[in-house]
Amino acid sequence: MELLLTGSTGFVGRNLLLKLHLDQRWSRIVLPVRNPAKLNAQLIDEGIIDERIVSCRVDDNLWQLPSDAFPDIVIHAAGLLFGRRKGEYFDTNVEGSLRLAAQLPRTCRMILLSSLAAGGPTPVNAERRTMNHKDQPVSWYGASKLTLEKELRNRLGRRLFILRPPMVLGPRDTATEPLFRMARGLVRIKPGFAPKHYSWIEVGSLCDAIINAALNPVECERHGPLYLGGEVVISDKELISVASEVIGSRGVTIPIPQTAIRIASHAIDAVPAWRAAAPSLGIDRVREILPNRWVSDGSVFAQKFGWQQSKNLTETLAETAGWLRRKGKI
Repeated sequence: MELLLTGSTGFVGRNLLLKLHLDQRWSRIVLPVRNPAKLNAQLIDEGIIDERIVSCRVDDNLWQLPSDAFPDIVIHAAGLLFGRRKGEYFDTNVEGSLRLAAQLPRTCRMILLSSLAAGGPTPVNAERRTMNHKDQPVSWYGASKLTLEKELRNRLGRRLFILRPPMVLGPRDTATEPLFRMARGLVRIKPGFAPKHYSWIEVGSLCDAIINAALNPVECERHGPLYLGGEVVISDKELISVASEVIGSRGVTIPIPQTAIRIASHAIDAVPAWRAAAPSLGIDRVREILPNRWVSDGSVFAQKFGWQQSKNLTETLAETAGWLRRKGKI
């Protein structure tokens, strides 16, 4: 089988490639990338030498694939996570993805890595967001993912399978650098005075879920979106506490008003250096920080595919911190 993987230089895509290239069921793995030099550097860093891997350069959001690319399956993990304007999210996450879909063979299946953000926070008075709840994204990012899901469903029908993971944690995630830098301090901050609760998924378990879905089509009328994530729910204070614990730091966590977070997000968006250092604190992504509950029900996927989370939070953050240390990032 020929596989096409997008987003191979990103957090999830890079971890996916590490697993995919070890599986001999793939006769060819095509990697469209915007930055071939970055991909080559990462392949060298990971010690991957595999003649089945073929890369091609894509410019902007045109997604021009090689003429000899005839994938049986596409895992679409690429997307814009942090932008300054609504149009940036929709140009990349929606329009670019639709151009990609238009070039695929009519027999090709797509596994779309969407996001819990497409559904939105857990509805009031609900313990977990389920497939039966109305989608209500609160950010431009989430709205772009929801729009993409709808457009691709219209074009691909049953050839599309949509997965919505919650917060993803694990090695090779540079977005957790600010978390560990804060965890080193004597005083840590959390947004809002009320506790915030989250579903989460370890990146290796997420990769297993994606590959499982790719290799085992579900013979049912509804092909998603299905939520992912383990049964264990974590709080924002717990996330900071465990991050501190695994790097051997001690301190105190104090809440700050959410109004202060909103004000800071405008300053961060205005200064490129600050935006690069803390992309998750830009104006749009702060809209996702404010709700108190991002908990989803991943039981449907778990039951259909026999999936379960493989590592706990301490193990996951310890691996993440170890990778960041080895790369000199913390």
